This record gives sequence, structure tokens and C-alpha cells, in this order.
Amino acid sequence: MQTIDNFATGPMWAGFITFVLAMLALDLFVLGGKKAHRVSVKEAGAWVFVWVTLALSFGALLWWYLDGTLGREVANRKALEFITGYLIEQSLSVDNMFVFVMIFGYFAVPPELQRRVLLYGVLGAIVMRAGMILAGVWLVQEFAWILYVFGAFLLITGIKMLVFADQQPDLDNNPLLRWMRGHMRITPGFHGQAFFVRQQGLLYATPMFLVLVLIEVSDLVFAVDSIPAIFAVTTDPFIVFTSNIFAIMGLRAMYFLLADMADRFHLLKYGLAIVLVFIGGKMLAMPWFHMPVQWSLAIVGSIIALSVVLSLKLSKGKAIPTMPGT
Repeated sequence: MQTIDNFATGPMWAGFITFVLAMLALDLFVLGGKKAHRVSVKEAGAWVFVWVTLALSFGALLWWYLDGTLGREVANRKALEFITGYLIEQSLSVDNMFVFVMIFGYFAVPPELQRRVLLYGVLGAIVMRAGMILAGVWLVQEFAWILYVFGAFLLITGIKMLVFADQQPDLDNNPLLRWMRGHMRITPGFHGQAFFVRQQGLLYATPMFLVLVLIEVSDLVFAVDSIPAIFAVTTDPFIVFTSNIFAIMGLRAMYFLLADMADRFHLLKYGLAIVLVFIGGKMLAMPWFHMPVQWSLAIVGSIIALSVVLSLKLSKGKAIPTMPGT
């Protein structure tokens, strides 16, 4: 059974959180996060490159620090846990992208308004995931058997994803959306990037607020899958937290890069479902078989790569429709 191996010091936690806040502030106040503009493929590609590079650089820095303090064996193990966790979290977060495409298409959100709502979505996701990670680490520490519950949950979730991969959620009958429409004053159209406006002395929500709520709820749902998944690799809270945050921070750029090509990756959902089945089975088999982290990294990477390659091969030459609002 894995044990929690918490090597991170207070300054390490503070340094990483400061880094995340600085990057968000840079996006919001320096790089035009508050200004409405359409994100080009070139800009999105540059940000994807930046976040992947930062994640890999963090892994290298982590290895260098641990190699000098706790030894080469610990450094190799922790760096591999981080890279594997990051790959798992980044892969599973891609499923969010398909939901973002659906939500923006349903509300016909203009491309120039999508950037800001996703920025606030990232902020909310960080807060929610931080709380869920702390709760998960506490549960694993207090009740080691909870890992088997996580494993069974992931296994069942993966099987359900395989069965229902082709089904699209019906937003018209979404209970939360119907409740908001029935209990809130909502403007018929967008008012720039505003979430609320005053009309005739009354406060109205805009459709942009509904979009934000649905995006936050979708991330909460996906976090319930992705956070338990990384406990199959490590129960170190620092590794779990940092790999999750790097994946979330890069998700927004990935959306703008791949949104118009979402239909080309139609098999990716099956690949992600198989990843969940694999991780769930791995957690359930821990009493009898311990799989090295590098095996997990190789298997997860192979599943994702194969699903992407097959998706692109099978969709080659087909016309790819552009989603409304992208």
C-alpha cells in the first residue's frame, strides 16, 4: 500500500502558489485577459507550448532539488510521479474541452468573449480542486481503504464513458440551467463580457453568467474523476496539487487551439474512458500487483497517442464543421 510521502516544505508550497497567482495576474492585467478579443490559433499554440514547457521545467527543477537534498532515487521517483500525474490530468482534462465546445455552441458565445469566461473558469477550478485535493489526501491518510473505493469508482466511470461516449448532454433539459432560467432575471442577449447588468433599476444576469456557472460545474464533475485517478500514481499532496494545476492552467489554451478540430478527435473520448478503466483496475489490483510508475506512464501515454492517431487517420479528408461561437 502506498504511503503519503510529503517532502514539500512551506516555502515550496508558498513559492508554487505565488507562481500560479503571478501567471494569472500576468494574463489578467498585462496580457489583456480583461479585454475581449478573439484568440488566434497562433496565440493559443504559443500558450500551449509555454504551459507544457513550464510543466516539464518544473519537473526538471523538482528532480534537481530532490537529487541534491534526498538523493537520486527519490528524485527519479518523484519527478516520474509528477510527469505521469501531469499526463493523466492533462489527458482527462481534455474531456472538458468537448464540454466547453458544446456550451459555447449552445449559447452561441462570440469568440471574442470566450477568453475571459474561461479565465474565471480556471480561477474557480483552482479553488475547487485545491479543496478536493486536500480532502482526498486527508481521506487517504485516515482511511487507506478509500483507494479501493476510488478505484472502483474510476472503473465504473470508465465503463460508463465507453458505453455512452457518443451521447451528447441535452442542455435544454439540464436541471441547473432550467432552475436558473426559472428563478433569475436574464437578459436575452450578451452585454460584452459582463456577467450582470442593471436595467430599469433591476439587476439582470446575462447569458455569460449562465455559461460561467455551467463551465464551473462541468469542471467540478470532471475533477471528481481526475483527482482520484492521480492517487493511483502518488498520494503526495504536492505532486497531486502541482500536476493538477499545471493541467488546468494549460487547458484554456488547448481549448482555443483544438476547439475547431474537436470532431477530428472523436476517438479520444474512448481513449480517456480506457485510461480510467486502466487506472481503476490498477488501484483495485494494488494488494496483489504493484505496477511501476514508468509502466503507468507508458501505458497511459500509448492509449492517448493511439486514440489521437486513429482519430486523425479516420477523419482525414472529412469536412470538419465549425462549432457555433468558435
